Amino acid sequence: MTDAGAPPVPPDSADAPAKPYRVLARKYRPSSFADLIGQEAVVRTVSNAFETGRIPQAWILTGVRGVGKTTTARILARALNYELPDGSVKGPTIHMPVLGTHCQAIMESRHMDILEMDAASHTGVDDVRQINDSVRYAPASARYKVYIIDEVHMLSTAAFNAFLKTLEEPPEHAKFVFATTEIRKVPVTVLSRCQRFDLRRVEADVLMKHLAGIATKEGVTIEPEALGIIARAAEGSVRDSLSLLDQAIAHSAGEVRADDVRQMLGLADRTRVIDLFHHLASGDIAAAFKEFREQYDVGADPVVVLSDLAEFVNFVTRVKVVPATADNVAFSETERLRARDFATKLSMRVLSRMWQMLLKGIAETQGATRPAAAAEMVLVRIAYAADLPTPDEAIRMIEQNGGGSPVVTHGGGARPAPAPSMSAGAPPVMSSAPMQAPRAQGPTLAAVGGGMRPQAMSSQPSPVQQNQSALRLASFQELVALAGKNRDLITKSALEMDVRLVRFEDGRLEIALERTAQRSLVSDLGRKLEDWTGRRWTVIVSNEAGQPTLREQNLRAKSEREAAAEADPRVQEILARFPGTKVIEVRRLAHEPPESDASAVEPPDESDDDDDF
Repeated sequence: MTDAGAPPVPPDSADAPAKPYRVLARKYRPSSFADLIGQEAVVRTVSNAFETGRIPQAWILTGVRGVGKTTTARILARALNYELPDGSVKGPTIHMPVLGTHCQAIMESRHMDILEMDAASHTGVDDVRQINDSVRYAPASARYKVYIIDEVHMLSTAAFNAFLKTLEEPPEHAKFVFATTEIRKVPVTVLSRCQRFDLRRVEADVLMKHLAGIATKEGVTIEPEALGIIARAAEGSVRDSLSLLDQAIAHSAGEVRADDVRQMLGLADRTRVIDLFHHLASGDIAAAFKEFREQYDVGADPVVVLSDLAEFVNFVTRVKVVPATADNVAFSETERLRARDFATKLSMRVLSRMWQMLLKGIAETQGATRPAAAAEMVLVRIAYAADLPTPDEAIRMIEQNGGGSPVVTHGGGARPAPAPSMSAGAPPVMSSAPMQAPRAQGPTLAAVGGGMRPQAMSSQPSPVQQNQSALRLASFQELVALAGKNRDLITKSALEMDVRLVRFEDGRLEIALERTAQRSLVSDLGRKLEDWTGRRWTVIVSNEAGQPTLREQNLRAKSEREAAAEADPRVQEILARFPGTKVIEVRRLAHEPPESDASAVEPPDESDDDDDF
């Protein structure tokens, strides 16, 4: 007892007990359907059911961890039993602007008519028998008895069987809400008695807005890039994102920066991952090794580096297929801009090959005793794959050597291809089995993409090697073709898309650049031309407009070919006979002579074809 004349103790005084800290995942747990994010389909279905009175006896909620299954079950229990002290609400409703009579107890899991059971620790038939016995009795104070069973797939087969009769014909005052992450483990006999709702992963941009709002309420300043990192790391789980945000706030002890979040999660810098991707795509092993080692020295996990690299490969591939993917605000501006650039320059075959090699390499690195060394070998394979010939180029190599055994360079070792099969008409096969090259013909080192790459020594040098010291170029098109022969796809694509020719002379190139051109294009082009031709080149950036880019010329020629084809009476007759048909490509048949009617139709431009490294 206290003295009647003594002033009341304020709740925030030093004598008042401090409230324990509540983590953000519990503090900001939704309490109504309006608070749920990313689950519009569920909210709409439940809203319509409540408004029309079509309320089922059982729901089953499924989805990955942290998307709100248990929270949605409690909101359903609250909506079923929503009442106000004045008695103005007579039935279930989804509109709950203020706390009702039973709301606080339901949200705190202490209402006597709302039974929550964890099936992971109550798996037996006896636990279900208790529910069957108690379901017959009317609720004590609420409108409905609601049974919430979490992780329902953990119930035993006998427990599921004991549930079937009650679940099919429960009393009018009883409702069941099941939650599970393993919907396939729930018997179909149970599923058929429930309305199923699949709670989807929350999109990264939606999570970012949600986290930004919570950070504002908490008075925390956080960078947008840091929000994007947290949202991607959560993989669609709201609870995971809130837990990571809670950890990031504690880790930063102030403004939450992207670098702090990366350090906390053990992630590599996204910009540096993109630089590593560029080095691999260019075949520059030395630069790739240097970049990887720098990331490793500052604490990046080799498996995480490869995983981030695979994620960026996937992002570039999605941007190539659906360009609108690059508008996703969950990715930084640098990621989006460079992904667009790579998507236009790299073929789908190159991206698919990098993806497959990274998937295999990640598994190898995870099981390796020296993860850093294993990751470096994965990078070597990816970079050297940039120089592997495509099947059509391999056939040309065989034809240029007169059908003999060509020397194949693969991963830094020279080896002769096996002799043709003894069967008649069998083509020569290029084997991937490693063989020792003769000591007298050891590999030499050639500069490729800024790094040193072994090249095989053959008794008969290739035509490019024979003319290396006196290689002359007569046109800009020959220069672009030379970049393709040297397996430099990024330079070849830049010449086709970002360069407008002003003047061309052997040894001197005057060009105008598009806005999308890389700043280092001119210096890199001069250095590479010197390596390819064996002599110095002068590359000048002119103020003149110059000719259209090769890509623009090819697109214009393609449009002209299609227009000419559509003007042909035979084509018009086909288009009229099949409404909706259109000309998408015009090709010249290889066996038709030049003087035939097909001579007016040129073959497709080489620049339109995706090229491999």
